[in-house]
Amino acid sequence: MSSVEATPASPASAVRKTALNAVHRQMGAKMVDFNGWDMPVEYPASIGCGIINEHMAVRTGVGIFDVSHMGDIRLAGPQALAAVQHISMNDASRLAVGQAQYSALLYPQGTFVDDVIVHRLGEDEYLLVINAGTREKDFNWVRDNTRLFDCAVENLSDDFTQIAIQGPKGVDVLQKLTDATLSAVKFYWVTRGSVCGLKNILIARTGYTAEDGFEIYVPADEATSARVWNEILGAGKEFGIVPCGLGARNTLRLEGSLSLYGHEISDTINVWEAGLDRFCKMEKPEFIGRAALEKAKAEGVSRTLVGLEMTERGIARDGYKVLDGAGCEIGYVTSGSPAPFLKKNIALAYVPPELAPAGTLVKVEIRGQGVGAQVVPTPFYKRPKKA
Repeated sequence: MSSVEATPASPASAVRKTALNAVHRQMGAKMVDFNGWDMPVEYPASIGCGIINEHMAVRTGVGIFDVSHMGDIRLAGPQALAAVQHISMNDASRLAVGQAQYSALLYPQGTFVDDVIVHRLGEDEYLLVINAGTREKDFNWVRDNTRLFDCAVENLSDDFTQIAIQGPKGVDVLQKLTDATLSAVKFYWVTRGSVCGLKNILIARTGYTAEDGFEIYVPADEATSARVWNEILGAGKEFGIVPCGLGARNTLRLEGSLSLYGHEISDTINVWEAGLDRFCKMEKPEFIGRAALEKAKAEGVSRTLVGLEMTERGIARDGYKVLDGAGCEIGYVTSGSPAPFLKKNIALAYVPPELAPAGTLVKVEIRGQGVGAQVVPTPFYKRPKKA
């Protein structure tokens, strides 16, 4: 699980903890340093967990994740929409109040500051949910690039414990704990309601697992966070709920071909290379990075993101070289691992565009040997449509 390997904290900065840290440790979770946060990578097999069991629970039932390390930026005021439009590539003017969209913040050269979820919470109020490893950088970038707009920019990242309830049974679990009518909330929409007795809680039908589910935002104090976490586990007992760590979150998002900052997207990769064209609305008014993207589109890309499925025994890991038939290096793996639900070894990788068609045969260098793989369509997994 290369995407969630421990990363050394700098001596000057202490590892940060979410309000649920003590709960994870009491449950026996294996903890790792993830982008400066002490986070659970998996929970013990003794309580029915482990990465594979956690992954399968989300695909077939329900799992619960602590994602409080994610960041939250609120923009509010008369020119909040204009500010969001200026700094993000999707078209936020299309959002109704209560709707969310996937988007990204771009540098002037058309590469990624970060990918974000933009929620429209009110007429002139937006919430950007950002990645854990880029919280401070993202907030500073948003603040610095919206100074000319009449709107307040607030960093609310430490205000919330963010809990994700993911899987086809997630709606059944959360409905037991809220007065909101969850069946009326479409995917990528938000509502507010009472949750576990807490009033006016933000409830978003979003997630990072390629599955149906919800993310709730509760006050970040330890006692409240622990109570809500345990009440969700209690409500989900009849549905086989399990706590899930970053390991399963990574394999779930990989099956769904969802990008991870620092892997599929970064400050050296542009929108066209990453294959995120559908979220980049070039027809909207000027936004940061647009001119560079127009130029890059005219010039064409030299690499493109593809899905790989191993055809020979071996696991493609993050950073491994991709080779052509002659054994020459042509690209690299951005994310790779076994896919527990699909029961295949899969990866995302950058390769030249001429090798991008499905069915193209390549090799991945594993321990000095070229191991067979082929390009396949993405996403690897799509959740079944409801009857």
